[in-house]
Order: sequence, then structure tokens, then C-alpha cells
Amino acid sequence: MTRLIVAIGLATTLAACASTGQVYTPKPFPMPGDKPNAPATPPPAPSSPGRPVPATEAADGYALSSTALSLRGAPYRNGGVDPSGFDCSGFVRYVFGQHGVSLPRETKEQFRVGKKVDLQRLEPGDLVFFTTVAPGASHVGIAIGGDQFIHAPSEKGVVRVENLRGQYWSKRFIGAKRVS
Repeated sequence: MTRLIVAIGLATTLAACASTGQVYTPKPFPMPGDKPNAPATPPPAPSSPGRPVPATEAADGYALSSTALSLRGAPYRNGGVDPSGFDCSGFVRYVFGQHGVSLPRETKEQFRVGKKVDLQRLEPGDLVFFTTVAPGASHVGIAIGGDQFIHAPSEKGVVRVENLRGQYWSKRFIGAKRVS
């Protein structure tokens, strides 16, 4: 009987928390200034769609990387374009849009913008492209420094950091572009 009362109390408490509309997005990596057990707060959505930014006014790669990293743990959603769920190109477009840079919606279209960058010269904020589900550019992420990039994959279901030199990604890498 005691177990039943405890279970009912726990279920009621959990239901009450769920009804507040608060969504907790886990942060897989601690960030400087994080408060223990604090929910992740994504950056605010842009008030208007991003606008093209001339190269002299381009967004800083470290700022782009910081915004992208703040979204770690956001769920994958096919066709997703905001922190409630992203696909790979929606994630990239959202991050750049937060810095006033307008990008096309589709991965293949994103592959056509910017200047080509050699893998050895990648900088934070560069776009990295892979061939995964279809020939040509079918997946995109954002370089964050070293051999790391961040993206919205479908396999594990959340925005996460990966290594470009990992076996899976290194075999599928097809190019990088610098937009900012």
C-alpha cells in the first residue's frame, strides 16, 4: 500500500511539472557559468529572417560556434528549423540566422555558397559537408575548432559534437565552405 501511495504521489508530481510547459533540454557538456541542474535556454529566435551580410560585415566564427554549442542536446526533427527540433541544414541556417547571415534552406544549396576551404585550413564557423544518404552534399555541420564539428544528426537524435577524423565522417567528408 505504501508503494502505491508513493507511486501515485510521484506520478502526480511529475504530471504537475510536465503541465507547466517547461521543457528541459539536456546539456551533454557543461559550459562556463552553467548552474548545476539548470535547464538549457536556447538563444532567442531571430525577429526576422536573416539578411545577407557583406563579407566585410560577416559574423565571427567563434560567435557562430558559441551559438551552435549552446544548442547541444536539441532534438533532431526531420524538416526542423528551430530549437524544438532541427535537421542538419535547418540547424546551420538557424545558427547563422542568429548572427544576421541568411543561408539557403537545403544542404545542397548551402554547399553552393561561400568560399571553398581546405580541410587543413578549417576555422570555427566554417561549414563542413558530407555525402551520407544521397550522392553529393547531403549532410552539413559547423566546424568549432580542432577536428571538431557540431551538427544535427538523425542517428542519435540530438545536436552534438563529433570528430571530423572519426572513421564514419572522414570517409564521407566532401568539402568545406567559409560563409562568414
